[in-house]
This record gives sequence, C-alpha cells and structure tokens, in this order.
Amino acid sequence: MRRSVLLAAIVLIGSALAFADESCTKLTGLKIPGTTITLAQSVAAGNFVGPPEAFSGRDLSAFYKTLPAFCRVLAEAKPTSDSDIKIEVWLPLAGWNGKLQAIGNGGFAGLIDSRQLAEAVKAGYASTATDTGHSGSPVDASWALGHPEKVIDFGHRGIHEMTRVAKAMVRAFYGKSQERAYFAGCSDGGREALMEAQRYPEDYDGILAGAPANYWTRLLALAASDTQALTMDPASFIPQSKIPTIAAAVNAGCDKLDGVQDGILNDPRQCHFDPSTIQCKAQDAEDCLTAPQVAALKKLYAGIHDSHANELFPGYVPGAEGGQGGWALWITGPAPAKSLMAAFAVGYWSNMVYEKRDWDYKTFQLDAGLKLAEQKTGDALNAVNADLRPFKARGGKLIVYHGWDDPAISSLNTIHYYNSVIGKMGQREVDSFVRLYMAPGVQHCEGGPGPDSYGEVGDLNSGDARHSLDGALEQWVEKGTAPGTVMASKFQDQERQHATMTRPLCPYPQAAKYKGSGDTNDAGNFTCEEKKK
Repeated sequence: MRRSVLLAAIVLIGSALAFADESCTKLTGLKIPGTTITLAQSVAAGNFVGPPEAFSGRDLSAFYKTLPAFCRVLAEAKPTSDSDIKIEVWLPLAGWNGKLQAIGNGGFAGLIDSRQLAEAVKAGYASTATDTGHSGSPVDASWALGHPEKVIDFGHRGIHEMTRVAKAMVRAFYGKSQERAYFAGCSDGGREALMEAQRYPEDYDGILAGAPANYWTRLLALAASDTQALTMDPASFIPQSKIPTIAAAVNAGCDKLDGVQDGILNDPRQCHFDPSTIQCKAQDAEDCLTAPQVAALKKLYAGIHDSHANELFPGYVPGAEGGQGGWALWITGPAPAKSLMAAFAVGYWSNMVYEKRDWDYKTFQLDAGLKLAEQKTGDALNAVNADLRPFKARGGKLIVYHGWDDPAISSLNTIHYYNSVIGKMGQREVDSFVRLYMAPGVQHCEGGPGPDSYGEVGDLNSGDARHSLDGALEQWVEKGTAPGTVMASKFQDQERQHATMTRPLCPYPQAAKYKGSGDTNDAGNFTCEEKKK
C-alpha cells in the first residue's frame, strides 16, 4: 500500500514538473510591451551552470548543485531607442511560495547577481535581477559617455522595467500574480531601493535598503574632493601601511566609550579623535603622520561644505579605517588616486557630468561641479525625496540599515536621510512603516569586526524575524508585526554554522548597551537603550 502511494506521488510530481517545463518554454511567446524574451528554459535540479560570485570571484559550482528545478527567463527591455536593459527572472517549477524577490546592484551596476537569484529560488521565491541597461564591471562607467538615456536606465528606469517584466512573467507562468513583492539592495542597490520607494511606490510591498548611495551627486563630489585632499600635494598621501596606525589610535582613544573593549564603536559619533595626536615629532615614520598627512586626514573626517560652510555630505566616522575592507581599499588605495572611491569619482564625473573621457580630477571645483551635476544627473540618480506618503498609503514597509564602519559611504548620510523623512512626515507616521538599524563594527554592506550577519542583502531569505532584517520585513508586511531588536551574529566559517559573537541590532536611535557583566560576545548581556539627551 505504501509503495503504491509513493509511486502515485512520484507520478504526480513528475506530471506537475512536465507541465511546468512546458509552461516555461511557452514564455518565449509571451508579449510584453517594449520587451523581447530571448530565452525561456527549464533548468533541472542541480544542473545550473553559473558564473562565479559577482564581486569576490568565488567558485559557486557546488552551491548551484543544490538548486531545485526552475524556469530561467532572459529578457531585454527597451523603453527608449538607446536602452538595452537585460533582465533575468527565475521561477521555481515547484514549491513557489507566492512571493517575488527582486535583487539590487552595486557600484555602476552592469552585472546580474546569479548567486542572489539562486538563494531566493532555493528559498521558494520567484526572483529577478537586471544589469540596469549595460554590461561591464561595477567600477566602470565608460558606457555612460554620450548616453543620457542609459544614465536614466541606471538611475531608476532599469529597476522599474525589471519589476514590470518580472511581474508579467509571474502571472503568465503561475496563472496568478505574486501575493507579495520584495526588493533588497545594498550600496547602489540601497539607492535603487529608496528610489523605488520614492518614485515607484506601487512596485514593492517591502523594501530593504542597505548602506544607500542615495545622494549620488554629493557622494561622488566627496570622493573627488577626498582624492584631491590626498593627492594634490604628494606629501599629503597616506599610504596603506599607515592605516593601522590611525586605526590603533582611534581604538586606543575611543574603544572603551561604550564600556566594552572589543575594537567596535557602538556609536562613533561619541569618538572625538584628533589626528594631530599621531603627528610625527621628528622625521617621518610608519607609526606617525606627517603634518600634510594630518591635514588630509582631518579633511576626510570633515566631509564637504559649500562656500557658506554648509555641510553638503558628511565625512567618515572614526572606527572605519582598518581591516581588509577599510580605508586602504576604499579611500587611500595602494597608490595615489588608485582607491575605489577615486575610481568611482573619475568614472562619474568624466562620463556622466563633464562628458570628457580624459577629464582630470585635479580640475574639480566643488560648487561649480555640484551645480552642473545636479542639473545633468540629479533627477536620474539622487534618491533624496523625504516624502514617502505614497509608499506608506499603499501599505509599503521600509527597513534601512547601515554599517557604522562603512569606509565607502558615510553612515551619517543615512541617518540624515532618515531624519529628513521624520522632518517631512512626523515621527509617529514614520514609525508606522520605516525602521533604521545602524550596525556597529560593520563595513560596507558586510565585513568588519562587528557581527555582520543579520538577514542583510546577501543573506536574504535565511532567518526568522528575530535574527533577520529580511525576515522582520516580511513579518511586518504580511502580519503587521513591527520589527524590534534583531540578533546579529559573527561567523568565521563560510557555512555560517557557528557564531563567534552575537549582539543585539537595535532600531535607531536605540543602541546596544553592555549590562556590565558576562561574556561580551553574547547578545544576552546587552540591552537596547536610547541614549539620554
């Protein structure tokens, strides 16, 4: 009897998969305005052959073998004559949970992240991603030169087109629309996330925005100005070998401010590090900074201001200097003007603003440059609108997070945006649909000495609401349960099985406070409290 039931179940499953396979192939004939479907192909369980991980280059072949069967659809959207937005939609052949998970980009985009698509499908979601209208390295912006429509596609239209196409695919394949749609992105993807909430409030029910590069024009003005501060006078350049000296001095002066000596600053705004304290007393040495280097360092912390001394974009907070993904990679670089932020600055200003491939960053002038940048690209690239009432009105929920130790985008910028939304809508209204989490000791999107696993972008669909921002967002959207404290973990093993540290990740403006006794690597010995004013 049991054997016959099992055989019948196998036959039913096989029939269902065969039907789904046929439905997948038929998607090639689906008519979507402004869109061409170039491939609709069933991928058998464990048979997907994909690229290495988008940024690390890590081989993912073993991971891809764990995937269930899915329908892979490739499409190209052309909202303008100069658009070529490539889109992928992955649809589980069985076990779909009724939801759509969309994935954001990083840098200048240009890639489709197969790993994140795969993670979502593995968890039962239909998933989608796009290159936003061009192919290439996320550090390369040469595609933008002479192509203003592609800049708009990159800025916001590409993600919206992806969403439109993906939802049409879901309806055609499953015979019904998704019950809920979610978007998650970090860095440029965080900017895309806020752009969706601001410009296209009907697209998603829940949005997770990490370390958003939302004030694009001013962020890249900061990058150009910082590169000038480090290189206009060759004596000002701070070599990578001196970054540990700066990091050690910051920790020595500020690490104990939160009551725990662990190399993690719970709120770097409490740290008032003076670079002059590590100025060389005599000749130059690795354990000190020269006077020109001290002056440059002060500029990096200060941010940029207009001619009337008004802050345009905040500087970097103390505590973000050291580590593998710190200043040595993002701000100073291995040689003058060879940092990642220098590359982003040159790519943006030369290709999108001044439209001169041989533009020299040394000619950059802050006030004039920003005025031109706002005129030419501000509307397409900046996601700074504080009026989120349309998104709230349709029941949308937004969670924003940022690592305090971010060496790419000042964490203060995200706090500024959050406060601007409160200023526009009021605290009570904002509390009903927005949460901000500031992650101590976490660098750009991930990494750093702090616990950096909490259901963030790159770790989606993998945890409950108590251990995952992503899980908390879904619970908020689907059950109306507002997010509270989330337990963040630090893992040393790639499989993320054994946490070496746990800490509470607190909804801003609360922060984790040590109770005064017990293991400081155990979240149970901390509470979330708001600092008394």
